[in-house]
Amino acid sequence: MRPGAGAQQVLLRLRGRVSQEGEALDVIVLILNKAVHFCTLRGAVLGLLCCIYVSTLHENDLWFSNIKEVEREISFRTECGLYYSYYKQMLKAPSIQQGLYELIHDNTTESKRTINILQRMNIYQEVFLSILYRILHIQTYLEPIYFYIYTVFALQTVYVIALFITSWVLSDSWLAGALSGVWYILNRVDTTRVEFTISLRENWSIPFFALQVAAITCYLRPQLKPIHQRVVLWLVFVSTFCFCLTWQFNQFVLLVQALIIFTLDCLDFFTVVSLYLMQVLSLLLVWLLQFCNSMILGSLVLSFIVSALFIKHFQTGLKTGGFVIRVGKLALHTLLVLTLTFTINYSAKKILQLKSDEHIFKFIKAKFGLGATRDFDASLYLCEEAFGLLPLDTFERLAGTVLLYPYLCTLSVITGAHKHPEAFHHTCQACREREDRTFRMRPDVAYNLLHTVFFGLLAFSTMRMKYLWTGHMCAFAAFGVCGKEVWSLYLRVLHCNTRTMMRLIRYSVPIVILAFLYYKFWPRMMEEISELREFYDPDTMELMEWIRLKTPKRAVFAGSMQLLAGIKLCTGRVLTNHPHYEDQALRERTRQVYQIYARQSAEAVHNELGSVGADYIVLEDSICYERRHSRGCRLRDLLDLANGHIMDGPGENEPDLISASHPRFCEAIKTDMPPYSTLFTRVFKNKTFHVYKLKKLKKKKQS
Repeated sequence: MRPGAGAQQVLLRLRGRVSQEGEALDVIVLILNKAVHFCTLRGAVLGLLCCIYVSTLHENDLWFSNIKEVEREISFRTECGLYYSYYKQMLKAPSIQQGLYELIHDNTTESKRTINILQRMNIYQEVFLSILYRILHIQTYLEPIYFYIYTVFALQTVYVIALFITSWVLSDSWLAGALSGVWYILNRVDTTRVEFTISLRENWSIPFFALQVAAITCYLRPQLKPIHQRVVLWLVFVSTFCFCLTWQFNQFVLLVQALIIFTLDCLDFFTVVSLYLMQVLSLLLVWLLQFCNSMILGSLVLSFIVSALFIKHFQTGLKTGGFVIRVGKLALHTLLVLTLTFTINYSAKKILQLKSDEHIFKFIKAKFGLGATRDFDASLYLCEEAFGLLPLDTFERLAGTVLLYPYLCTLSVITGAHKHPEAFHHTCQACREREDRTFRMRPDVAYNLLHTVFFGLLAFSTMRMKYLWTGHMCAFAAFGVCGKEVWSLYLRVLHCNTRTMMRLIRYSVPIVILAFLYYKFWPRMMEEISELREFYDPDTMELMEWIRLKTPKRAVFAGSMQLLAGIKLCTGRVLTNHPHYEDQALRERTRQVYQIYARQSAEAVHNELGSVGADYIVLEDSICYERRHSRGCRLRDLLDLANGHIMDGPGENEPDLISASHPRFCEAIKTDMPPYSTLFTRVFKNKTFHVYKLKKLKKKKQS
């Protein structure tokens, strides 16, 4: 007897007895029935193993438990440090109310400005964790930083459980869930980067997105009772809300999902109203919690959903007529929806005067070759490897874990079956009569098929987005290995499609794959876990200690976005700019501050920094003499192009560029010659950083 089979029988008997008393108890029984499966050393165990695995890797890589607190905080690189600083700030506040007030009226993140951090950034998770840490009274047992990182690692458990459920529901086999979980762990390099970028918003949000996909898959199951659909729909709403609340790019991910739902509605797989409403309600609730953040109201996804529902309501008879007529109607329907979407979105942005996300559309336009650009913000994204095309070595790694081959087989077979006329006209009577001979696409399978295709295309175009695809890729490939759909088509071709043969293949193939993966990768994982390193960044640590001990607490620092986030976390000093780039005024200020790496005069830089209230500037040799990027993508090159200046080094320049009349500021200031010595004083130096204090100019007396 299978584990939990006895309990299932008891639950089934209970279900039979209470069916006459109402369907509310029926829902409880269904949930308990699923929980029995779930808790029998399957999804939960795999999720916990993944959590322990990434936590161990993080500890071993940094020797996290033995380094100083300042070193732990330095390990939160770039924007990770900025987000964690608000968790630290909430814990240091005298009370929860005072901490919330300081976040809503923050005057340390951007000098000379008071901003609402809860409105501008998605940091409710830090607020929630800080409050939870206070009320649980676990301060004597667990340090705040461990409570934070363990929570993020625990979300990996949620992620694996969601993949387990998705593949299990699709294939009706728990082996699919086990296989998807194992694949996720073995492909850690391509499925997550949580162990070294803990605080990134995607590490908080993607597990909830995977949970939402699992809930949608359950919602689209055939013959699901209405009461069960309502319960699952509620789970869709909760997971969508958590996803939206924890990541500022939620609107773009939901837009892709809305396009998937729209496509399936056009192909007559299911009605879209309920799923669209869950997206809209989640976004509007986040809009309220973020103090009416206009970026949400001006999002493309809201405009698209409103347009799709509006056109759908007035365009009746869309799915009637012959094949050619239906295709024509669908083309017209799509054109109307897209036209109305861009009209509504353009109008909303004009009314709201919204420019927060314009840099993203500039980046997309330049990325797809719709015009060359010298725009500084768009070029910053274009020159980052994470926003480039997906590298080909990704597929080599995925093939090495035997994930790529079953994924491609499943994708090709299901897609090929879908192209068969009877596959998507699945509601017609003739197809019902030929059900024993023709593959029929289930709505849940169709959704997951388009999900992996759409997000796969997104991953191909932008490498950073691969983490939305590769996790689901594991679940989809596991469905293909353990489900009936793919094997039934293969067995029909071989004329041996019997129940015995189907059962033999569905259970033997995944077991063989799991055995092979264990034999090949278990020794490697043990070796990886046993490899010990230690965090070592003495220059940054020296800088942080000097700032903390030798500068006033209200001193304002200017420098690179990435370094300033660490300065805020480790020292609490005031910043001129920071890595959270979703604000037009901040982007303009960042370009202003970054003139310290451009060819500008000492007076111009001093005036620019003085206008934003800077007291100190931190210059980094790694930026001033950058070699990481090729010519044209170094930060100094981007600044030169934006300023209309010729770039450094050998190579061609566009004819309209001119030679700058001043040397590069970050190099010239080190000479300590006038006018640099007149306006700036060097107060700190090590092998990596140079800190200069701005001298206050005396105002000329009026005669």
